[in-house]
Amino acid sequence: MSAANSEGTKIFGHDPEAKRKVVNRLRRARGQLSAVIDAVENEAHCRDVVQQLAAVSKALDRAGFLVISSSLKECLENPDAEGAPQPDELERLFLSLA
Repeated sequence: MSAANSEGTKIFGHDPEAKRKVVNRLRRARGQLSAVIDAVENEAHCRDVVQQLAAVSKALDRAGFLVISSSLKECLENPDAEGAPQPDELERLFLSLA
């Protein structure tokens, strides 16, 4: 699967390091979500479930912010690129995570 938006522009442009970081954060979140499911199935204390949920949420937020910051960097470096995100679109995306 390609990392592209609806217009076909690559999310990470020429930044494979940013892509690697996002994928690592998402994998971490997937593991943490599995731990939440296990905790609920095993009737863990609510404190433990909430702590795991907070960890999942934080990992997802960080991945989302990294995606947006990578897009912003790409937008600044190549503002005239076809399908490049516009600043107002990036602001909306940022606020959707805030």
